[in-house]
Amino acid sequence: MEKANKVKKEVNWKRLAFPLMLMALVLIIDQFFKYWVKINMTDNPVIPIAGDWFKLNFTENNGMAFGLEIPGLYGKLVLTLFRIVFVILGFLYLLKQSAVAYKSGFLICVSLIIAGALGNIVDSVFYGVWFKEINYYDGGYFYGRVVDMLHFPMFSGTYPSWIPKLGGDSFTFFSPVFNIADTAISTGVISIFVFQKRYFPHKEEVKVEVASEEEE
Repeated sequence: MEKANKVKKEVNWKRLAFPLMLMALVLIIDQFFKYWVKINMTDNPVIPIAGDWFKLNFTENNGMAFGLEIPGLYGKLVLTLFRIVFVILGFLYLLKQSAVAYKSGFLICVSLIIAGALGNIVDSVFYGVWFKEINYYDGGYFYGRVVDMLHFPMFSGTYPSWIPKLGGDSFTFFSPVFNIADTAISTGVISIFVFQKRYFPHKEEVKVEVASEEEE
């Protein structure tokens, strides 16, 4: 009876194998595309891929996902340090949850979020030094810029005149430029939100699940 009610406390490396491999794969793909863009698109920042609705659009920003940023050098530094702390805490959380998470899908989602944050950390911390000769900005460690390249301006139009303040203004959907790391973060967060009932069952169900794994 006691064994059935016991939840393992140690790290379950078997459960973590795929999430960790996925984390490494996302980071490698993200950095490969960013490196290629930095080297090959400095003088040609826009390459159409599928007409007007999908382009490689080389942009750089100081900060958050989809081109958002905190203004100023101190804002940049604060954001980078926040990311580093987030990744450290997130990884510790992933290790802890490997022992109790009811569904492996949750571990995968967490690993995607961590991989995305880590991918943008590499840009912020190292790109100011690694690409010093081709950057158009003053860099240094912790003052690099995040590279974005994926752009899906699927269609453009004009807001109807009856919409307050926006009536008559033009718009583009989808206007943000982002990268693989941003995609990983968004995928992880959205998946957790959509499947939250599956990922966060009652504690009794978690205990039964983990106890069954112990018996195996």
